[in-house]
Amino acid sequence: MENKVWYITGASKGLGLSLVKKLLQAGHKVAATSRTISALKAVIGDVAADLFLPLDVDLCNDGSISTSIQKTVETFGKIDVVVNNAGYGIGGSVEELSENEVVDCFNVNVFAAVNVIKHVLPVMRAQQSGHIINIASIAGFAPTTGWSLYAGTKFALIGISEVLAEDVKEFGIKVTVAAPGAFRTEFLTGQSLVLAKNQIADYKAIRESQERMLTMDGKQAGDPDKAADIFIQLAEMDEPPVRLFMGTDAYKRASQKIEALATDLEKWKELSFATDYKQQPNVLNLQ
Repeated sequence: MENKVWYITGASKGLGLSLVKKLLQAGHKVAATSRTISALKAVIGDVAADLFLPLDVDLCNDGSISTSIQKTVETFGKIDVVVNNAGYGIGGSVEELSENEVVDCFNVNVFAAVNVIKHVLPVMRAQQSGHIINIASIAGFAPTTGWSLYAGTKFALIGISEVLAEDVKEFGIKVTVAAPGAFRTEFLTGQSLVLAKNQIADYKAIRESQERMLTMDGKQAGDPDKAADIFIQLAEMDEPPVRLFMGTDAYKRASQKIEALATDLEKWKELSFATDYKQQPNVLNLQ
Protein backbone atom coordinates (compact mmCIF):
# COMPACT_ATOMS: atom_id res chain seq x y z
CA MET A 1 0.00 0.00 0.00
CA GLU A 2 1.45 3.34 -1.09
CA ASN A 3 1.75 5.97 1.62
CA LYS A 4 -0.44 8.92 0.68
CA VAL A 5 -0.87 12.55 1.73
CA TRP A 6 -4.28 13.14 3.32
CA TYR A 7 -6.03 16.42 4.14
CA ILE A 8 -8.84 16.00 6.68
CA THR A 9 -11.23 18.59 8.12
CA GLY A 10 -12.86 18.32 11.54
CA ALA A 11 -10.08 16.05 12.76
CA SER A 12 -10.14 16.63 16.52
CA LYS A 13 -13.07 14.31 17.21
CA GLY A 14 -15.43 11.70 15.78
CA LEU A 15 -14.80 9.93 12.49
CA GLY A 16 -12.07 12.44 11.59
CA LEU A 17 -10.05 11.70 14.70
CA SER A 18 -10.32 7.93 14.25
CA LEU A 19 -9.15 8.30 10.65
CA VAL A 20 -6.17 10.51 11.51
CA LYS A 21 -4.96 8.04 14.15
CA LYS A 22 -5.27 5.06 11.78
CA LEU A 23 -3.45 6.88 8.99
CA LEU A 24 -0.56 7.95 11.18
CA GLN A 25 -0.19 4.42 12.54
CA ALA A 26 0.03 3.17 8.95
CA GLY A 27 2.73 5.70 8.04
CA HIS A 28 0.66 8.05 5.88
CA LYS A 29 1.22 11.81 5.91
CA VAL A 30 -1.69 13.77 7.34
CA ALA A 31 -2.68 17.42 7.31
CA ALA A 32 -5.54 17.77 9.78
CA THR A 33 -7.69 20.80 10.51
CA SER A 34 -9.35 21.91 13.70
CA ARG A 35 -10.65 25.16 15.10
CA THR A 36 -7.72 25.08 17.56
CA ILE A 37 -4.36 23.37 17.05
CA SER A 38 -4.02 22.79 20.80
CA ALA A 39 -7.14 20.59 20.85
CA LEU A 40 -5.86 18.62 17.87
CA LYS A 41 -2.38 18.12 19.31
CA ALA A 42 -3.85 17.06 22.65
CA VAL A 43 -5.83 14.17 21.15
CA ILE A 44 -3.21 13.09 18.58
CA GLY A 45 -0.15 13.29 20.79
CA ASP A 46 3.49 13.70 19.76
CA VAL A 47 3.96 12.84 16.08
CA ALA A 48 6.92 13.56 13.79
CA ALA A 49 6.56 16.76 11.77
CA ASP A 50 7.32 14.93 8.52
CA LEU A 51 4.13 12.87 9.03
CA PHE A 52 1.68 15.18 10.76
CA LEU A 53 0.69 18.78 10.01
CA PRO A 54 -1.92 20.16 12.43
CA LEU A 55 -3.71 23.17 10.99
CA ASP A 56 -5.71 25.87 12.77
CA VAL A 57 -8.44 26.52 10.18
CA ASP A 58 -11.61 28.59 10.28
CA LEU A 59 -13.77 26.65 7.82
CA CYS A 60 -16.12 29.62 7.48
CA ASN A 61 -13.23 31.70 6.12
CA ASP A 62 -12.23 30.99 2.52
CA GLY A 63 -8.80 32.57 3.01
CA SER A 64 -8.09 30.32 5.99
CA ILE A 65 -8.97 27.26 3.92
CA SER A 66 -6.80 28.42 1.00
CA THR A 67 -3.82 28.98 3.29
CA SER A 68 -4.18 25.53 4.83
CA ILE A 69 -4.17 23.86 1.39
CA GLN A 70 -1.07 25.83 0.41
CA LYS A 71 0.71 24.84 3.65
CA THR A 72 -0.13 21.20 3.03
CA VAL A 73 1.37 21.26 -0.47
CA GLU A 74 4.42 23.21 0.73
CA THR A 75 4.99 20.66 3.52
CA PHE A 76 4.26 17.38 1.74
CA GLY A 77 4.52 18.27 -1.95
CA LYS A 78 1.07 17.00 -2.95
CA ILE A 79 -2.41 16.03 -1.72
CA ASP A 80 -3.70 12.57 -2.60
CA VAL A 81 -6.89 12.36 -0.55
CA VAL A 82 -9.19 15.03 0.85
CA VAL A 83 -11.80 14.13 3.47
CA ASN A 84 -14.46 16.76 4.12
CA ASN A 85 -15.50 15.50 7.53
CA ALA A 86 -16.31 18.68 9.46
CA GLY A 87 -19.97 19.23 10.21
CA TYR A 88 -22.62 19.23 12.89
CA GLY A 89 -26.28 18.38 13.36
CA ILE A 90 -29.11 20.86 13.76
CA GLY A 91 -32.63 19.98 14.87
CA GLY A 92 -35.92 21.83 14.73
CA SER A 93 -38.72 22.73 12.38
CA VAL A 94 -38.15 25.25 9.61
CA GLU A 95 -40.10 27.93 11.49
CA GLU A 96 -38.27 27.28 14.77
CA LEU A 97 -34.75 27.74 13.41
CA SER A 98 -33.40 31.28 13.19
CA GLU A 99 -31.69 32.64 10.09
CA ASN A 100 -28.33 32.57 11.89
CA GLU A 101 -28.79 28.95 12.95
CA VAL A 102 -29.61 27.93 9.38
CA VAL A 103 -26.81 29.96 7.77
CA ASP A 104 -24.19 28.77 10.27
CA CYS A 105 -25.06 25.14 9.59
CA PHE A 106 -24.92 25.55 5.80
CA ASN A 107 -21.62 27.42 6.14
CA VAL A 108 -19.95 24.51 7.93
CA ASN A 109 -21.75 21.52 6.40
CA VAL A 110 -21.85 22.68 2.77
CA PHE A 111 -19.90 25.83 1.91
CA ALA A 112 -16.77 24.81 3.84
CA ALA A 113 -16.63 21.56 1.87
CA VAL A 114 -17.21 23.43 -1.40
CA ASN A 115 -14.37 25.84 -0.63
CA VAL A 116 -11.98 23.02 0.30
CA ILE A 117 -12.80 21.33 -3.01
CA LYS A 118 -12.32 24.60 -4.96
CA HIS A 119 -8.84 25.08 -3.52
CA VAL A 120 -7.68 21.47 -3.79
CA LEU A 121 -8.86 20.84 -7.35
CA PRO A 122 -6.06 22.88 -9.00
CA VAL A 123 -3.56 20.73 -7.07
CA MET A 124 -5.23 17.48 -8.08
CA ARG A 125 -5.73 18.56 -11.71
CA ALA A 126 -2.00 19.32 -11.96
CA GLN A 127 -1.25 15.88 -10.50
CA GLN A 128 -3.89 14.23 -12.72
CA SER A 129 -4.86 12.23 -9.66
CA GLY A 130 -6.61 12.48 -6.30
CA HIS A 131 -9.63 11.33 -4.34
CA ILE A 132 -12.19 13.57 -2.63
CA ILE A 133 -14.26 11.89 0.08
CA ASN A 134 -17.21 13.92 1.37
CA ILE A 135 -18.89 12.80 4.58
CA ALA A 136 -22.63 13.36 4.28
CA SER A 137 -25.22 11.37 6.24
CA ILE A 138 -28.05 8.92 5.69
CA ALA A 139 -30.16 12.00 6.52
CA GLY A 140 -29.08 13.32 3.13
CA PHE A 141 -31.01 10.52 1.44
CA ALA A 142 -33.56 9.19 3.94
CA PRO A 143 -34.20 11.94 6.54
CA THR A 144 -36.30 11.70 9.69
CA THR A 145 -38.75 13.97 11.51
CA GLY A 146 -37.28 17.08 13.10
CA TRP A 147 -34.04 17.40 11.16
CA SER A 148 -35.14 19.18 7.96
CA LEU A 149 -32.36 21.75 7.67
CA TYR A 150 -29.66 19.27 8.64
CA ALA A 151 -31.02 16.94 5.97
CA GLY A 152 -30.94 19.85 3.54
CA THR A 153 -27.20 20.36 4.09
CA LYS A 154 -26.51 16.67 3.56
CA PHE A 155 -28.77 16.39 0.50
CA ALA A 156 -26.76 19.30 -0.92
CA LEU A 157 -23.45 17.58 -0.24
CA ILE A 158 -24.62 14.35 -1.87
CA GLY A 159 -25.88 16.20 -4.95
CA ILE A 160 -22.66 18.20 -5.28
CA SER A 161 -20.57 15.04 -4.94
CA GLU A 162 -22.52 13.05 -7.54
CA VAL A 163 -22.04 15.72 -10.21
CA LEU A 164 -18.47 16.51 -9.12
CA ALA A 165 -17.56 12.87 -9.71
CA GLU A 166 -18.57 13.26 -13.36
CA ASP A 167 -16.98 16.70 -13.75
CA VAL A 168 -13.48 15.65 -12.60
CA LYS A 169 -13.34 12.13 -14.00
CA GLU A 170 -11.31 13.24 -17.02
CA PHE A 171 -8.52 14.43 -14.70
CA GLY A 172 -8.10 11.08 -12.97
CA ILE A 173 -9.76 12.46 -9.83
CA LYS A 174 -12.22 10.26 -7.94
CA VAL A 175 -15.09 11.35 -5.71
CA THR A 176 -16.94 9.38 -3.05
CA VAL A 177 -19.74 10.65 -0.85
CA ALA A 178 -20.24 8.59 2.31
CA ALA A 179 -23.65 8.53 3.98
CA PRO A 180 -23.10 7.13 7.49
CA GLY A 181 -25.81 6.04 9.85
CA ALA A 182 -25.34 6.44 13.61
CA PHE A 183 -21.73 6.02 14.75
CA ARG A 184 -20.51 6.00 18.33
CA THR A 185 -18.91 9.45 18.32
CA GLU A 186 -19.65 12.78 20.03
CA PHE A 187 -22.22 13.64 17.35
CA LEU A 188 -25.19 13.42 19.75
CA THR A 189 -23.55 15.66 22.35
CA GLY A 190 -23.54 19.44 22.69
CA GLN A 191 -20.18 19.52 20.86
CA SER A 192 -21.74 18.46 17.56
CA LEU A 193 -25.48 18.93 17.88
CA VAL A 194 -27.55 22.12 17.97
CA LEU A 195 -31.27 22.27 18.74
CA ALA A 196 -33.39 25.29 17.84
CA LYS A 197 -33.35 27.87 20.62
CA ASN A 198 -36.85 28.98 19.70
CA GLN A 199 -38.88 25.83 20.31
CA ILE A 200 -42.61 25.92 19.54
CA ALA A 201 -44.79 23.78 21.81
CA ASP A 202 -47.07 22.62 18.97
CA TYR A 203 -44.28 20.48 17.45
CA LYS A 204 -44.74 17.44 19.66
CA ALA A 205 -43.57 14.92 17.01
CA ILE A 206 -40.31 16.82 16.58
CA ARG A 207 -39.64 16.93 20.32
CA GLU A 208 -40.28 13.17 20.54
CA SER A 209 -37.97 12.52 17.59
CA GLN A 210 -35.19 14.59 19.17
CA GLU A 211 -35.60 12.85 22.53
CA ARG A 212 -35.35 9.44 20.87
CA MET A 213 -32.23 10.53 19.03
CA LEU A 214 -30.51 11.82 22.17
CA THR A 215 -31.14 8.55 24.04
CA MET A 216 -28.99 6.80 21.39
CA ASP A 217 -25.80 8.52 22.55
CA GLY A 218 -23.21 5.88 23.39
CA LYS A 219 -25.40 3.11 21.95
CA GLN A 220 -24.95 3.77 18.22
CA ALA A 221 -24.26 0.70 16.11
CA GLY A 222 -21.42 2.21 14.06
CA ASP A 223 -17.76 1.78 15.05
CA PRO A 224 -15.69 4.86 14.03
CA ASP A 225 -12.47 2.84 13.85
CA LYS A 226 -14.06 0.49 11.33
CA ALA A 227 -15.30 3.50 9.35
CA ALA A 228 -11.70 4.76 9.25
CA ASP A 229 -10.58 1.40 7.84
CA ILE A 230 -13.20 1.73 5.10
CA PHE A 231 -12.05 5.25 4.15
CA ILE A 232 -8.47 3.98 3.82
CA GLN A 233 -9.72 1.07 1.73
CA LEU A 234 -11.66 3.45 -0.54
CA ALA A 235 -8.50 5.47 -1.20
CA GLU A 236 -6.76 2.33 -2.47
CA MET A 237 -9.49 1.40 -4.97
CA ASP A 238 -9.06 1.93 -8.69
CA GLU A 239 -12.81 2.39 -9.06
CA PRO A 240 -14.31 3.44 -5.71
CA PRO A 241 -18.06 3.91 -5.33
CA VAL A 242 -19.48 7.38 -5.85
CA ARG A 243 -22.06 6.73 -3.10
CA LEU A 244 -21.50 4.58 -0.03
CA PHE A 245 -24.09 4.01 2.71
CA MET A 246 -22.20 3.15 5.90
CA GLY A 247 -23.73 0.98 8.61
CA THR A 248 -26.57 -1.51 8.68
CA ASP A 249 -28.94 1.24 9.82
CA ALA A 250 -27.99 3.44 6.85
CA TYR A 251 -28.41 0.51 4.47
CA LYS A 252 -31.88 -0.30 5.82
CA ARG A 253 -33.07 3.32 5.71
CA ALA A 254 -31.74 3.72 2.17
CA SER A 255 -33.46 0.48 1.09
CA GLN A 256 -36.79 1.62 2.56
CA LYS A 257 -36.44 5.01 0.83
CA ILE A 258 -35.67 3.39 -2.53
CA GLU A 259 -38.75 1.17 -2.19
CA ALA A 260 -40.91 4.19 -1.31
CA LEU A 261 -39.53 6.12 -4.29
CA ALA A 262 -40.24 3.24 -6.67
CA THR A 263 -43.80 2.95 -5.34
CA ASP A 264 -44.46 6.68 -5.69
CA LEU A 265 -42.91 6.76 -9.14
CA GLU A 266 -45.35 4.18 -10.46
CA LYS A 267 -48.32 5.46 -8.46
CA TRP A 268 -48.06 8.94 -9.99
CA LYS A 269 -46.72 7.90 -13.40
CA GLU A 270 -49.81 9.07 -15.26
CA LEU A 271 -49.66 12.48 -13.62
CA SER A 272 -45.91 12.73 -14.39
CA PHE A 273 -46.46 11.95 -18.07
CA ALA A 274 -49.37 14.40 -18.33
CA THR A 275 -47.01 17.39 -18.48
CA ASP A 276 -45.32 16.45 -21.79
CA TYR A 277 -46.03 18.31 -25.02
CA LYS A 278 -48.11 16.18 -27.37
CA GLN A 279 -48.32 16.58 -31.11
CA GLN A 280 -51.86 17.56 -32.01
CA PRO A 281 -53.32 15.71 -35.03
CA ASN A 282 -53.99 17.82 -38.12
CA VAL A 283 -57.76 18.17 -38.62
CA LEU A 284 -58.92 19.17 -42.08
CA ASN A 285 -61.96 21.41 -42.28
CA LEU A 286 -63.87 20.07 -45.31
CA GLN A 287 -66.77 22.51 -45.07
